[in-house]
Amino acid sequence: MSDILNCFNRIFENDIIKLVISQPINKDGEYKKITVSRMPKFYQIAKFTEKQVFHENVQFDAVAERCAELSNGFKQIFARADGKEIHIKISQNCKTAYKEKVTNEQKTCCESTHNRQKKYLLAEGQIIEPLVDMGIFTKEGKVVQSMYDKYKQINRFIEIIDDSIRQQDYKKLNIIDFGCGKSYLTFIVYYYLTQVKKIDATIIGLDLKKDVIEKCNKAAEKYGYKNLRFELGDINGFKCPFEVDMVITLHACDTATDYALYNAINWNAKMIFSVPCCQHELNSQISAESLSILTRYGIIQERFSALLTDSIRGNLLEYCGYKTQLLEFIDFAHTPKNILIRAVKKQSENKKSKEKALAEIKTALSEFNVEPKLYKLLIEKE
Repeated sequence: MSDILNCFNRIFENDIIKLVISQPINKDGEYKKITVSRMPKFYQIAKFTEKQVFHENVQFDAVAERCAELSNGFKQIFARADGKEIHIKISQNCKTAYKEKVTNEQKTCCESTHNRQKKYLLAEGQIIEPLVDMGIFTKEGKVVQSMYDKYKQINRFIEIIDDSIRQQDYKKLNIIDFGCGKSYLTFIVYYYLTQVKKIDATIIGLDLKKDVIEKCNKAAEKYGYKNLRFELGDINGFKCPFEVDMVITLHACDTATDYALYNAINWNAKMIFSVPCCQHELNSQISAESLSILTRYGIIQERFSALLTDSIRGNLLEYCGYKTQLLEFIDFAHTPKNILIRAVKKQSENKKSKEKALAEIKTALSEFNVEPKLYKLLIEKE
């Protein structure tokens, strides 16, 4: 432990922006990955299980010791600071190999300048309470330098939504956010629609964690967001109290995304925005004799299974009458799980395009011997 603790003490001598503890020794261990992000007054630790993420906030002077405790059972540590990357390998006997790599300072400077020059929909200088509470904006409305990646990610999501809603002159929107979690983006979406676009928006956020729902409702009350509320409930079988215009589902694990898409389709939602998270269903099913090279290596099979899952979801949405796009949501350098599914209901359906979408799905199912949940929900019941 002392060797690892010394490494973390050395790491946090730098102004760390992001730290990732990964590659668990035991695949059955509780946590699959741990991330540490710098906030203005503390470090936020996110501990990822197969289906959930748990957060804790740690003061600056205690973060090294806490990370050393959490790193037990993992083989790799990566940290990023301005101008530097740190890589640590941990052996089975807890010995560490510490390496530092100097990054291109000039490039970082130029990128930062470019970021500041770009005109974001949520521009600096505005006092946006949720962004202040998230630690992304200062009280003066300036972006916290270490939170620029998160700031860009939020703006990217708002841009994707804006691109869809500005094609129609919406005066009112009813929205369901499945698996809302701490609802960082939910608050921003409500702010943008009501304060910037002047749309009469009503949003219901749905999650399984009672304490999270209570905190989110208190925050909505604090911000004065009268038509934003949060309810305790499951994605599957949720009874919606109004006609749904938009469904948002961010990081719903595995088949939870499928149930969310299924409900959105049944409600005839005008717009769907989905960012899938971990996907295990097809990875456990997939086999392909003629393309066995795609299943020979575990990491390739895992990533291909995720891509195949989302490709089938996209085609199923096309089959159900949606114009569907799979977009890059987060830069691939930050996570390989960077796809956002955007589906907008078409004004009229094209029978040939529907048939083609379904034929492509059936070919893929046959080739790889898989049967995804959304296909079973939508097609097998027909």
